[in-house]
Amino acid sequence: MKEFSLYRRRIIPNECILLKNDELVFFEADRLVTKWRALHPKKDLHHGISCYFFDAGCKVSKFYCEDNSLLYWYIDIISHEWKDDGTSLIVTDLLADVLIYPDGPVKVVDIGELADALESGGITPQQLTASLRTLDRVLTMIYSGEFEKIKGYVERFE
Repeated sequence: MKEFSLYRRRIIPNECILLKNDELVFFEADRLVTKWRALHPKKDLHHGISCYFFDAGCKVSKFYCEDNSLLYWYIDIISHEWKDDGTSLIVTDLLADVLIYPDGPVKVVDIGELADALESGGITPQQLTASLRTLDRVLTMIYSGEFEKIKGYVERFE
């Protein structure tokens, strides 16, 4: 497997962080799976597993509490780019997120941040369009029941 560095770029706040402590579990051309501990642990969030689906423009994560109970599934809308001759992968969080709670509710968050980022010049109209189109595809997948396949894929790496 080719060695590379994984970075998370956020638009709000504007930052790019090396995910040096993420454990690489699986990598192929259009997918990457990592296990991690929260960079900034919160009351509930402690650790998780994430699968980057580059061709679909999303990162699907399973967030856990410290006692290993499921907090929720978290889906980030993302874009990605390779730098440094393919040795650095930068994943940009395109702000819109979907949370799926263990008891079933689905919550879409950070849509207002998309508007703020567009107004401030933090994202381009093309990035906004990509984020909204991907969000639409993700919600369609969830409501159609297709997300169960994605869950199964991610869980096979636990």
